[in-house]
Amino acid sequence: MKRADLAHILRAAADIVGDAQIIVIGSQAVLATVSEGQLPDAATMSVEADIAFLYDPDASKADAVEGAIGEGSQFHRTFGYYAQGVDETTAQFPAGWRDRLIEFEHPDSGSARAVCPEIHDLVISKLLAGREKDRDFATALVSNGFVKVDTLADRARSLDVAPSQRRRVESLVASLRRHVTDRSG
Repeated sequence: MKRADLAHILRAAADIVGDAQIIVIGSQAVLATVSEGQLPDAATMSVEADIAFLYDPDASKADAVEGAIGEGSQFHRTFGYYAQGVDETTAQFPAGWRDRLIEFEHPDSGSARAVCPEIHDLVISKLLAGREKDRDFATALVSNGFVKVDTLADRARSLDVAPSQRRRVESLVASLRRHVTDRSG
């Protein structure tokens, strides 16, 4: 996905529900920090943007977006990318993540005012999800110098999750550290 694609999704989502306050919680949130031309393919290969609204207590806005521009919609068939309307609690982030949110700025965003997790918070969330594609995403960002392993380690320690989940994320961070060390050694 490109920044212009994400801007298009955000503009459409804001127009659909009449709410411009959006948070991008999936991998494409990385586009708030780094442009697609600089990112490795593993970081921009997704054709979906996971978006939530800052105020959507009954998830009706997320459902409306999902129905209008979600997977399999006319929007998806026309443009090749889509929005997945989600609840803000779909992803888990390290303590303090809200204080580090980054505004997504693009001239094609229309009225949408989207914020995205800071890149290290995003990677921790992906490591916590633990899917292979999430590990590949994290590895690509660490390997290309966009994410610092020491910062990941600090953020992993601040996760408010079960100790077993925290240990799993810390183990994945340690694996990323070894990967970087092996490549540079």
